[in-house]
Amino acid sequence: MPDPSLWVLIVIIILALGFGIVNGFNDAANAIATSVGSRAISPRKAVIIAAIFNMLGAASGTAVAKTIGKGILIPEAISYQTVIAALGAVIIWTTFATYRGLPVSLTHGFVAAMAAAGIAAAGTGAVAWGVLGKVASAVATAPALGFIGGFAVMVALLWIFRKSLPSRLRTLFSSLQFPSTAFVAYSHGKNDGQMPIGIITMAFVFYTGNEAIWDSIPWWIILISALSISLGTAVGGWRVIKTLGMRVTTLRPVHGFAAQVSAASVIEVASHLGIPVSTTHCISSAVMGVGATRRLSAVRWGVAGNIVTAWVITFPVCGGLGYLFSWLLGLF
Repeated sequence: MPDPSLWVLIVIIILALGFGIVNGFNDAANAIATSVGSRAISPRKAVIIAAIFNMLGAASGTAVAKTIGKGILIPEAISYQTVIAALGAVIIWTTFATYRGLPVSLTHGFVAAMAAAGIAAAGTGAVAWGVLGKVASAVATAPALGFIGGFAVMVALLWIFRKSLPSRLRTLFSSLQFPSTAFVAYSHGKNDGQMPIGIITMAFVFYTGNEAIWDSIPWWIILISALSISLGTAVGGWRVIKTLGMRVTTLRPVHGFAAQVSAASVIEVASHLGIPVSTTHCISSAVMGVGATRRLSAVRWGVAGNIVTAWVITFPVCGGLGYLFSWLLGLF
C-alpha cells in the first residue's frame, strides 16, 4: 500500500502550483498593467514579456523562498496540516479578489494564513514572531517607498525632458516600457515567484526529514514553480489589469515607465534581503505616486481606496480561513 504521507506531499505540490498560477493571474497586473494602460505595449506582447521574465526571476535565487518556507513558523510547528490550510486560504481569497478585479498581496495573505494555521495547530508559540515582524514592517514601508519613488522619478523625468515635444516623449518612453516591463516581471518573479519554491521545499523537507535540502534546493522544484507562475501570468488577470492600468489614474508611457522602474527597484532590494514584499502594493502605490505629480485629483482615490481596503482585509480573511482550515484538518 502506498505511503499515505506521499499522497499528502503530492497534494501539497499540486496546491503550491495552484498557488503559483493564481499568483500569476492576479499579479500579472503588476508587470503589465501600466504598459497596457499607457498603450505602449499590446496586451499580447506584454503578457509574453511578463511570462518569460517572471520565470527567469523565479529561478534566479532562493532567499525569499527560504524565508517563506522555514521562517514563518518554528520547525516543530510546520506540518502538512498548516501548509495545506494556508494554501487553501490564499487560493480561495485570491481567486475571489481576481474575479472582483482587485489586486491583492498573495505574499502577505500566505504569511497571515500560515501564521494563523500554526496558531490553530500548536498555539501562539508556533509563530516565529521576529521574522513575522520583519515581514509586517514591509507592509507599510514598501507601499510608502513605491509612492515616493514613483513621485520622485516622475518629477525628475518631467524636469529632464521639460523641453521635449510630447510626441518625442511618447515615442521614447513607449520603447523604454519594454525593458521596464521586463524589469518589473523579473523582480516580481524573484520575490513572489519564489513562494511556491519555498512551499514545495518545506513540504519535501518535512516528508524526507532532511533539512539539508534547504542548502541545495532541487532544480525541478525551482523549474515547476517558475513555470506555474508564468502560466498564471500568461492566462492573465484582465480585470485586475484594467483596475490598475486604467482606473487608478490616466497613464501615458512616461508615467508607466516611472511607476515600473520605481516599484521594481524597491522589490529588487527586498528580494536581495530575503524579505517577501507585496509587489501589488509596490506597483499600485507607484502608480498613485506618478498620478499625484499632475495633481492630487488626477488619482481616482475612490478606486485607490478600494485597492487599499483589499490590501487590509487580506490579512484577517486569509488568517481567519487559515485558522479555520487548520482547525478542521486537526479534527480529522
